[in-house]
Amino acid sequence: MNMYNDYIKEIEERKAQGLHPKPIDGADLLSEIIEQIKDENNEKREDSLKFFIYNVVPGTTGAAGVKAKFLKEIILGDAVVEEINPTFALELLSHMKGGPSIEVLLDLALGNDEAIAKQAAEVLKTQVFLYEADTARLEEAYKAGNVVAKDLLESYANAEFFTNLPEVEEKIDIVTFIAGTGDISTDLLSPGADAHSRSDRELHGQCIFEHNKEMQQELTALKEQHPDKRVMLIAEKGTMGVGSSRMSGVNNVALWTGIQASPYVPFINIAPIIAGTNGISPIFLTTVGVTGGIGIDLKNWVKKTDEAGNTILDENGDPVLEQAYSVETGTVLTINTKEKKLYNGDVELKDISDALTPQKVEFIKAGGSYAVVFGKKLQTIAASILGIEAPTVYAPSKEISVEGQGLTAVEKIFNKNAVGTTPGKTLHAGSDVRVEVNIVGSQDTTGLMTSQELEAMAATVISPIVDGAYQSGCHTASVWDNKSKANIPKLMKFMNDFGLITARDPKGNYHAMTDVIHKVLNDITIDDWAIIIGGDSHTRMSKGVAFGADSGTVALALATGEATMPIPQSVKVTFKGEMKPYMDFRDVVHATQQQMLKQFGGENVFQGRVIEVHIGTLTSDQAFTFTDWTAEMKAKASICISEDDTLIESLEIARDRIQIMIKKGMDNEKQVLQGLVDKANARIEEIKSGAKPALRPDANAKYFAEVVIDLDEVIEPMIADPDVNNDDVSKRYTHDTIRPLSFYGGTKQVDLGFVGSCMVHKGDMKILAQMLKNIEAQQGKVEFKAPLVVAPPTYNIVDELKAEGDWEVLQKYSGFEFDDNAPKGLARTKYENMLYLERPGCNLCMGNQEKAEPGDTVMATSTRLFQGRVVKDSGEKKGESLLSSTPVVVLSTILGRTPNIEEYQAAVEGIVLTKFKPPHKQLSTAAVAL
Repeated sequence: MNMYNDYIKEIEERKAQGLHPKPIDGADLLSEIIEQIKDENNEKREDSLKFFIYNVVPGTTGAAGVKAKFLKEIILGDAVVEEINPTFALELLSHMKGGPSIEVLLDLALGNDEAIAKQAAEVLKTQVFLYEADTARLEEAYKAGNVVAKDLLESYANAEFFTNLPEVEEKIDIVTFIAGTGDISTDLLSPGADAHSRSDRELHGQCIFEHNKEMQQELTALKEQHPDKRVMLIAEKGTMGVGSSRMSGVNNVALWTGIQASPYVPFINIAPIIAGTNGISPIFLTTVGVTGGIGIDLKNWVKKTDEAGNTILDENGDPVLEQAYSVETGTVLTINTKEKKLYNGDVELKDISDALTPQKVEFIKAGGSYAVVFGKKLQTIAASILGIEAPTVYAPSKEISVEGQGLTAVEKIFNKNAVGTTPGKTLHAGSDVRVEVNIVGSQDTTGLMTSQELEAMAATVISPIVDGAYQSGCHTASVWDNKSKANIPKLMKFMNDFGLITARDPKGNYHAMTDVIHKVLNDITIDDWAIIIGGDSHTRMSKGVAFGADSGTVALALATGEATMPIPQSVKVTFKGEMKPYMDFRDVVHATQQQMLKQFGGENVFQGRVIEVHIGTLTSDQAFTFTDWTAEMKAKASICISEDDTLIESLEIARDRIQIMIKKGMDNEKQVLQGLVDKANARIEEIKSGAKPALRPDANAKYFAEVVIDLDEVIEPMIADPDVNNDDVSKRYTHDTIRPLSFYGGTKQVDLGFVGSCMVHKGDMKILAQMLKNIEAQQGKVEFKAPLVVAPPTYNIVDELKAEGDWEVLQKYSGFEFDDNAPKGLARTKYENMLYLERPGCNLCMGNQEKAEPGDTVMATSTRLFQGRVVKDSGEKKGESLLSSTPVVVLSTILGRTPNIEEYQAAVEGIVLTKFKPPHKQLSTAAVAL
């Protein structure tokens, strides 16, 4: 009984942290507990019963298999437990969500005992997580004349597992809680530094509001004051959930404010209610739907206008906002789900139809989107077996088709990959579509939750329709500490067994890769018509269209090969003018955001939409710099429109990098990587032959907006500034404050520089090497007045730099170089004024391992400027992370301050920073009549 004793010891340790026993997922521990239950005189029996009934992880975990088997013995009378009679045993099986429980229920339903078969069938009628092996058993029994099998299939065909559920309550009383003013990053709800604990839901819940106990106590007190109401968490004057999908953020909100999913499964809560003045970040809103929650766009602050209807601007040129209605903490409101309105008493505040579409109401009714997705699939299969047409039960998918209107790039991709739409019907933006997914990515700090989601939905193998899937190790690359050693090998083993290509080989046969996941996904995407789903907000490929997603949506894509979403609207971005030779492409990216906001009076037309950027002749590595940043533009996704020759070059680069992965021994038994190489070659041949040119929108496609970026206006480097001291709190830590280098007058102190993350590519590393040589030639030596941390995004970049001689240059000027044979075991807390060559991976950008010193001013190439992400505040000074190009970062660390334009131009003299030139021809097909 050693495992049980160890478990009791762990329970005592958790008590000291104010935590309950950790849910049991291991078969061996639960087997010991069952033996103690069977021994009626065992002193540990009472506790063992509680653990068995209330504290076992469901799905396909080892513990779930043992639990299901023992419950079957009780139901059949092979085991007798006074406290668990057969009826209660069946109820417990009904809460186990598939896998072993379904197998047991089918055994009973298709067995010889008619009474038990009937009871088991009634439980099965409530289940939706059935897979092909389960429905195949039913089909075989049905064809053999089994009455129970016929009854079950008829129930499934009628979707009784959904129709018999209670309707969504008409009125939901809520009380408001302001979580913060301005955009709220998911770091507030689930800090990156606590990524290691995400799979331990109760422990991770302690970190909400970045461990702010005062806020947590205030929330608890509010719940106690309003026991009959639900709490709505709000981003006042901002957007909720920016920066990441982060299922753990929604899990934390649900844990504190939601509803327990099952009385027999601890710490899994659903149905949170979340809101923001400017709504919910698109990928975060998807995550809310996974849990059957509600996300509301409040619009409680609106632009103030004069008598002529013109927007009034403040001294900075920003729109002045006035409050339309108050949602201050403690305000009691009512959501009317039938009228789809938000009320304060009898006063109507807002139409919230967008939050309560027929599909979203179904998610609420079913307890989350998974149940609806699997339910629809099960209904279709059952109807097919019975040879009948499935009755209309679920809300019909919205299909919008506009005669005479062409298709945007994203509309073309969705139409190509659509499943179950009306045959021959061309769909436009706003249509609800099920689509097949080509590429899936899981990253290592959310991957443990993805594996839990896969276990919960009883999935055991990747869907055969997925072209390729990858499990990264980049978010935990910086420090191979005890937490990583405990979590990451277990994750890699699970995902490798499931069918993914994994960064680490569970057998240890190939070198561990810590490459940034977005870069790997960008390389293994070998089709410009592909749909990609990845467990990170920066899943933004420069080929195909990619969507960042929560860990659960990633699990769903892996298990089913499908995703469901509306076809997004698009905003077209084109360029005019010519780049100055001393400008970097990163400056074009920032200028796009700045000029867009200027053109539309401060309104972000990118938010929630697809940015279709007509990039032309820029290959996928550099183009990725643009698509990656679109997460910070609050776009849902982005698509690069390339010329044929450029796309061929990009696909050849991707193919060659996949072949490197194969040579390293990373391919699996199904030769997934070789399959991608074959597909890349086929796509290249299609383009070369003219059979299927590069993806283009139609000339008569309709866009929500069109933005033209004037490159002639981009005359100096551009910097995204968190503006930490802005008097208006809501304007701090957004990505919308884009400033020219001259704003800082060459005097702003810089304490640390960071060149790395997914925003850089091989060209950035070469620029760094050339700049160091330039500075040495001009000044006689290279001396750093601030630390410079460099983390190449991938190992293949390091290998290529070594082959071309640039890595040797970096080594010459560095004071530290990573060693894979002796990786760091502790995060660095102090930095010297020198160059650090760090292991490929996310490093400072992730914020979960390495951080700058508190209060530092950081100049970085990364994407994150949120409070506390890269750098925390100190007692004396706010930490701030300014985001800029590689040349600006490097020079800032040499000088210890921001450079002036003359110093900058001298440092980049003779360096080709980018080869970007706007396309001179229109990248679209002829107008199409539909």
